[in-house]
Amino acid sequence: MLKAIHYRVAFLFDMSTFFSIIVPVYNRPEEIRELLESLVYQDFEQDYEVVIVEDGSSERAEDIVKKYQKNLQISYYYKDNSGPGDSRNFGMRKARGNFFIILDSDCILPKNYLSEVEKELQTEFVHCFGGPDAAEASFTTVQKAINYVMTSFLTTGGIRGGKKAVGKFQPRSFNMGISKTAFEKVGGFGQIHPGEDPDLTFRIWKSGFHSRLFPKAYVYHKRRIDWNKFYIQVNKFGMVRPILNRWHPGTARPTYWFPTMFMFGLGLSLVFWVFGMALPILLYAAYFLLLFLDALVSTKSPVVALLAIFAALVQFTGYGLGFLKSTILLTFSKKQPEVLFPKLFFKLK
Repeated sequence: MLKAIHYRVAFLFDMSTFFSIIVPVYNRPEEIRELLESLVYQDFEQDYEVVIVEDGSSERAEDIVKKYQKNLQISYYYKDNSGPGDSRNFGMRKARGNFFIILDSDCILPKNYLSEVEKELQTEFVHCFGGPDAAEASFTTVQKAINYVMTSFLTTGGIRGGKKAVGKFQPRSFNMGISKTAFEKVGGFGQIHPGEDPDLTFRIWKSGFHSRLFPKAYVYHKRRIDWNKFYIQVNKFGMVRPILNRWHPGTARPTYWFPTMFMFGLGLSLVFWVFGMALPILLYAAYFLLLFLDALVSTKSPVVALLAIFAALVQFTGYGLGFLKSTILLTFSKKQPEVLFPKLFFKLK
């Protein structure tokens, strides 16, 4: 309680360095331009800084960053490639603020983003927050479909920013805030990727801090990926979760098995259908119909709604197989996760 009062006082009287926006970037200079452009038009009336960390890119964003130095307080750093988690830590160590806002380079901010963060912190201060992501009108149909399945309660249970999320909210690093106090206490992000954000959140909880969803502090998250990249991404998400369950046993949930069970159930339903038992496949058809209708209402596009069904199948298949593979290997192998899954870990140079 005393910590919350102290930081609310700091928020009111030291706004010039309160927010430090930390953005790692890797070979995506055009994304940084779009993000910085959205920061220029924030309706936030207080001071803040932007820290850009170039993570060993061959296509540097330095020239683009220089164009915005007249309008924004920007620091630019170039370092060897060591992954997004370590790059965020690097940026937070360099930052001058006492509250860090971590964003992905493929995000665009609505003009009231910082104002909403300020409002939430003044209402109920927390040392860690997360915000949802949304699809902007200019996004492609594939981007909108992927955004829908990544955020819908029907596909993820709301754990990535849905208002109906159950349990304590786990912020994601594309749109996440952490106080300097919490960062210094837990030591920042680890070297696993993906999965570095829930790992950090779990350690924040263990240190006695709390996290909260800021529902109106959303970003437009572009996710510039095709179907193959989306499958690889969610497959990695699936492989990471059993590792996190091992590291943080109290966070394991039976619901994490849902994608695996869903796809095995779908396969069995098709077999039953061939042998004349139609009920199981009809239940799946009812689910996909509900998914289509919900996506249609949400996106106002029949094409996006149809693609959302395919995106859900890609998501469940990729995540489910990754989760199953990781669970089996971790259960029956004596090797450490870093040895079993070297591609999921960045090594510091």
